[in-house]
Amino acid sequence: MRPASRRASMPTDVVMPQMGESIFEGTITKWLKKAGETVEKDEPLFEISTDKVDAEIPAPVSGVLGDIRFPEGSTVEINTVVAVISVSGASTPQMPLTASAQTPSTKAEGAPQVQLASPRALATAETLATPQASQAQLAVPQVPLEGKKIRSSPLVRRIAKENSIDLAQVAGSGSEGRINKEDILRYLNEGRSSAPQTQLAPPQVEPLTKMRAIIAQRMVESVQTSPHAHTVYKVDMTRIARLRQRQKARFEQQHGVKLTYMPFIAAAAVEALGKFPIVNASLEGNAIRYHRNIHLGIAVALEWGLIVPVIKQAEERSFLGLARAIADLAARARSKKLLPDEVTGSTFTLTNSGVFGGEFGTPIINQPESAILAIGGLRKEPAVVTDAEGNDSIAIRSMQYFCLGFDHRTIDGADSGKFMSLFKQILEGWDKEIG
Repeated sequence: MRPASRRASMPTDVVMPQMGESIFEGTITKWLKKAGETVEKDEPLFEISTDKVDAEIPAPVSGVLGDIRFPEGSTVEINTVVAVISVSGASTPQMPLTASAQTPSTKAEGAPQVQLASPRALATAETLATPQASQAQLAVPQVPLEGKKIRSSPLVRRIAKENSIDLAQVAGSGSEGRINKEDILRYLNEGRSSAPQTQLAPPQVEPLTKMRAIIAQRMVESVQTSPHAHTVYKVDMTRIARLRQRQKARFEQQHGVKLTYMPFIAAAAVEALGKFPIVNASLEGNAIRYHRNIHLGIAVALEWGLIVPVIKQAEERSFLGLARAIADLAARARSKKLLPDEVTGSTFTLTNSGVFGGEFGTPIINQPESAILAIGGLRKEPAVVTDAEGNDSIAIRSMQYFCLGFDHRTIDGADSGKFMSLFKQILEGWDKEIG
């Protein structure tokens, strides 16, 4: 057995993390530290971009960054070692960045891809040659020759698609003519006047990226695995809308968190899940696993995609705790601060399709969960209201649709109805402290 001091001096591998259950690769968009620099544990080390999220990856240990194995712009499979950190004072030989040390998916790079990346990320592919050679390459951008592979980052391909740009007309200044962000933005700013005036190719059929293919496969598998059923409930949110209007200024001033509708919905869902644990369960073979905790996934829409952060042990949190967790996870999702553990392990998911104006959606279950709740748009509309004496009248109410998608193998229609009825009852008769 090695002495503790010897073990402490061993270099630590830094690997490409898995940012979600359907994520199998990521693009290194920026190194925040250089080889030879000192890093502290949990200090941001590099930025990555995937189809679902952009994130800053922290250093796993304190020490000296001694080996960067992939340059910015490389797309790397999960669990691949991208760097090595040695303890202060120890030395780690620097591996040369050669073609063999580039992304494992380089062989497919020439094919058109539609992988999404953050518009905020600087996905620049650095040359692997000497600094002098790099400067020369940057000074003389090269237009890809006809029939030659076009090398570019996911961000570049997205910008090109959104602006109907044929990348064959864009001069690339990166390694081997790779087109980076600055190249395509320069092309746009110059009005495309400097590009060769050749006829654009007709619209192409672009093959799915490996990532998009896996996501598509998962969606098909979910539908084929679970017999989906959906039930839609209309909820009168007037009581909550009035409470929120009265309390939102005080709530934000006192707690530093905006009072949105989501913590009300999350709290009602968690309470109903506690009463009907079958909705929070998972089917495993011929058995049903009843989860001890409620790990609540809440979809967050980003400018460059969608991510589902998870509130672990949601049943242990107060209303204020849920509000803070929702705001924190959403903010860190948008600023690329989420950790891998925070986007996995959900047992029930909330997805807010109504934020885009829809009445309601019929969501696909996130396997291996048994149910998912889609939140519709909140609108004022006329409704029949009955008073305590039984008199009916027409009033303007704040109404919202909620659609529960559930696996009919584990959840019967009666159970889904009981769950949604309690969920509706909690929201319409809200009587809880909000902090």
